[in-house]
Amino acid sequence: MSTVTAKIKEEFLAMLPPTIFFFVALHIVALVRSLMLKGSGLTPTTTISVTVAALILGKAVLIADMLPIINRYPDKPLIYNVAWKTVIYFVMSGIIHYLERLYDFWREAGSFVAGNERLLAEIVWPHYWATQIVLFVLILTYCTIHEIARVLGEGKLWQMFFGPLPVRGI
Repeated sequence: MSTVTAKIKEEFLAMLPPTIFFFVALHIVALVRSLMLKGSGLTPTTTISVTVAALILGKAVLIADMLPIINRYPDKPLIYNVAWKTVIYFVMSGIIHYLERLYDFWREAGSFVAGNERLLAEIVWPHYWATQIVLFVLILTYCTIHEIARVLGEGKLWQMFFGPLPVRGI
């Protein structure tokens, strides 16, 4: 196996856990939002956009984890890094959530300023904050599990949940 192929495989396997987590989490958020707004189910376009968002978030988490500012408290109790990462990811999710709504209003209004004014006038803040609360809990859960897995070491959390990994023959 070439070094490029090995690196691609390593990146893919590292991206898989956060991508799967955010795939499920964002579907939960989309369902909650859908139930708040219409009371109907998810549309296929929602599922596609959630899948793309989960892929982007999965890669973004890996890139963010490489930044020195993200792992600010590696030698302190886990709550430090969990709280720090949760705050950063939560603030970013709030900005992305707002920009996502702004994009829809911007398209309809024809300009950024008009779209922002219309969004601020029409947004249902309890719905926005309800979605943010769900996202906060999901992000907190992700950060907690991620930090526990980091401290336990590669594969240990998997073994604790699913048992020992099968031995592969050559």
